[in-house]
Amino acid sequence: MNLNEWFEKGMDPDTYIESMRENKQNLLHIYDAYTPPEDSAFMQQLSSQNLRVIVLTEDWCGDAMLNIPILLRTAEQANMPVKLLLRDDNLDLMDQYLTNGQSRSIPIFIFIDENGNEVAKWGPRAEKIQQFVNESQNNLPPKDDDTYKEKANEMYLFMSKSFRDNTDFWETVYTSIRSTLKSALNL
Repeated sequence: MNLNEWFEKGMDPDTYIESMRENKQNLLHIYDAYTPPEDSAFMQQLSSQNLRVIVLTEDWCGDAMLNIPILLRTAEQANMPVKLLLRDDNLDLMDQYLTNGQSRSIPIFIFIDENGNEVAKWGPRAEKIQQFVNESQNNLPPKDDDTYKEKANEMYLFMSKSFRDNTDFWETVYTSIRSTLKSALNL
């Protein structure tokens, strides 16, 4: 399938959100509370590109919970239609966008033009968010430690709450997406 066909196969954001079982409330919290910064010149430039976005995601993913609402708000301002595909049901596409050539990390945002050509890819995390995750993981005991599972669960809960409530993270994600698009589109 080409990217136009993948886009057509995707769910619209409302359908995806209604289908969510795990991170729906946190995603909606961010969506309801987030407004992109005043950036009208960039939004006009972006809107003139007539882009669409394919999102590879799963609702259990904390990174998706953080990143998708930021993308949706940005897409609304730039008039970019967004369609979402579940990673595990669309491995043919996912395997074309592996992180570091090996990991099926999500979310992945694929920005396509009117002809279905990829013009930019973003994901799964902003660099500063990756640093936060790395620091959190570095504080875990070794995997063979009896407390590893408990400490890992505590870390995931802390990260999820941080993603939900730390508005600096929201701005970091926006800035990262904006930077990727500006660079790819020479804006």
